[in-house]
Amino acid sequence: MFDLDLYLARIAMPARPTLDSTGLGRLQHAHRLAIPFENIDVILGRGIAIDSASVFAKLVTTRRGGYCFEHNRLFLDALDALGFTARPLLARVRLGATDMPPLTHTFALVTIDGQDWVADAGFGGSYTPVMPLVDGAQAEAPDGARFRLEAGAEGWMLLRDGDPMTTDGRGGGDGFQPQYSFTIARVFDVDLALSNHWTSTAPGTRFLQQPIVSIVLPHGFATLTGRHYRRRAGDDVSIGEVTDPRVYRIRMGLLFGIELTADDVAALGLF
Repeated sequence: MFDLDLYLARIAMPARPTLDSTGLGRLQHAHRLAIPFENIDVILGRGIAIDSASVFAKLVTTRRGGYCFEHNRLFLDALDALGFTARPLLARVRLGATDMPPLTHTFALVTIDGQDWVADAGFGGSYTPVMPLVDGAQAEAPDGARFRLEAGAEGWMLLRDGDPMTTDGRGGGDGFQPQYSFTIARVFDVDLALSNHWTSTAPGTRFLQQPIVSIVLPHGFATLTGRHYRRRAGDDVSIGEVTDPRVYRIRMGLLFGIELTADDVAALGLF
């Protein structure tokens, strides 16, 4: 059974959220502030299990991070335990895409008093606030970025307009930039399993190329992609390259809360 109290402690949320859009937004933000986005186990060849027990053990019990299929499995389980009505959706990430991208992202569709909302506790590119599923709906993230939803003949598109420093470095440009597209077709566990397997094992996929880690800050975002570090916290901006494996371990632990051994870092092949 899902241990809601342990989950709420993991995300430093002292009380259960209200079962409305405000509570949903507070829950998602707390989740992203506490649990990093990361693909370390993909790079180390450990495989990614997305059943509820495995995800809880990794992200909550052992206090690691994960990528979207792990984050949003945990988040959907928490929503269910709290009493929200929610189900998963699949999306095509449009950041930097020139051809039609595959379905490599998942997030949640939450229904509150007859209104559908999109909630995403696992998008590594930036922080996406909870939004009503309404054509033209807009929302502002705590880092100042603006988001917009647009409906079209082939489904929905999420767009972002904000400082590139509060992203993982992709999708820069003036004005609203596409983030991902999706439909609200029903998604089954086998669909998630297939997309997760492809995302974590197909040669040439982004997650097999280099370690990618990010964390949401109260008013910003921090990423460590390969050896390259980017962080914006309010008006404070820093960019650099990590050239020492010991510094890499320290930064992973202090900023992202990910404890790696020296052997783990060596196996990443960065130094």
